[in-house]
Amino acid sequence: MSGHSKWATTKHKKAVIDAKRGKLFAKLIKNIEVAARTGGPDPEGNPTLYDAIQKAKKQSVPNDNIDRAVKRGGGLDGGAVDYTTIMYEGYGPNGVALLIECLTDNKNRAAMEVRTAMTRNGGTMADPGSVSYLFNRKGVVIVPAEQGESTTNEDDILVAVLDAGAEEVNDLDGSFEVVSEATDLVAVRTALQEAGLDYDSAEASFLPSVQVELDAAGAGKVVKLIDALEDCDDVQNVYANFDAPDEVMAEL
Repeated sequence: MSGHSKWATTKHKKAVIDAKRGKLFAKLIKNIEVAARTGGPDPEGNPTLYDAIQKAKKQSVPNDNIDRAVKRGGGLDGGAVDYTTIMYEGYGPNGVALLIECLTDNKNRAAMEVRTAMTRNGGTMADPGSVSYLFNRKGVVIVPAEQGESTTNEDDILVAVLDAGAEEVNDLDGSFEVVSEATDLVAVRTALQEAGLDYDSAEASFLPSVQVELDAAGAGKVVKLIDALEDCDDVQNVYANFDAPDEVMAEL
């Protein structure tokens, strides 16, 4: 998973920039709406909604916006939203596999946006199933090393989550990534809370089983494509199976 960790580190640093651009706020709000519609508006009985709210709060989304999203999603204000999840598959430069997860109320618009971003940035669309087999659905919890006035380390986290089903803990340079089966996500997150450890996000994700090694030029092209895809309003997440040397990822 070391390659995934390098890209994951870059992604979490990129999220800070995206939050400043306001793009991330809209995606986090949409996550809350869909979670509330799917599992009900009570976060205590809806772990997916609970985690969506926690992630939004960590990114400083105002509480009023969060509350309104819960009400919209749960139909409490009479205007329930109806987003559909669509997964597109494709290839980026150098044969990098891409899974593009969309939440949309207009499938035609989403398809057009994704296709346009792909073709303009060296990507090609692929048939359903031709790329997805290269990824595994996993639970991923991000734990910051800084825990209030103290810091935590890999050993502390391992002790807390091992019995809850965690498979591995990866160092992301300032935070830690706890990987589990998607079905063990809530148990792992709960174990961290019971151990008094704060976390930044807990969500089901797609992690690559094999990776494509890239040089600086190749990695730059792939990241440019991912940026273009993430700029699409309907795109929630982009998963890619590439790896690059630490110094290259640091530059990106």
